Amino acid sequence: MSAIYFVMGVSGSGKTTIAKLLSNETNMPFYDADDFHPPENKTKMKAGIPLNDQDREGWLLTLNKLAKKESIIQGAVIACSALKEKYRILLSKDINSRVYWVVLQGDYNLLHERMELRQNHYMPPGLLHSQLDTMEYPPYGIHINIKQSPEEIIKLIVQNKDRSEFGLLGLG
Repeated sequence: MSAIYFVMGVSGSGKTTIAKLLSNETNMPFYDADDFHPPENKTKMKAGIPLNDQDREGWLLTLNKLAKKESIIQGAVIACSALKEKYRILLSKDINSRVYWVVLQGDYNLLHERMELRQNHYMPPGLLHSQLDTMEYPPYGIHINIKQSPEEIIKLIVQNKDRSEFGLLGLG
């Protein structure tokens, strides 16, 4: 049976890197939710203006449609911030295969440092506070500390994908 993996977290958490590696590991296609933002959302973020729920609604519906389609074919790995619970409900609505949530977490300094190092990205480091303020970490999913190497993170995801209990993995 196919599955949908949503690799989620705030900007700078490594969603794209981890989702691409997980895609290779699972032999499922990779999609970056950022690629599905309409131009007006990207313009707003580039200007340092946080997106609101209304800005995100069409984008989330597009991603849900993609996830439903891919769940029927072979599954997929989707990198998406999924900051609020209502976004995650919309993203996973009517998906008839297993949905995994990989929650990437790190402290402000590490996240900000990573964002400063990125080039040609429309999301400025100044919006990190707004994302952290908006983030509603779910009480489910595979929570991963981003201090580890990407390879260690993939290993933790694969080893823990079916656990019903969880903690922040990889603290030691």
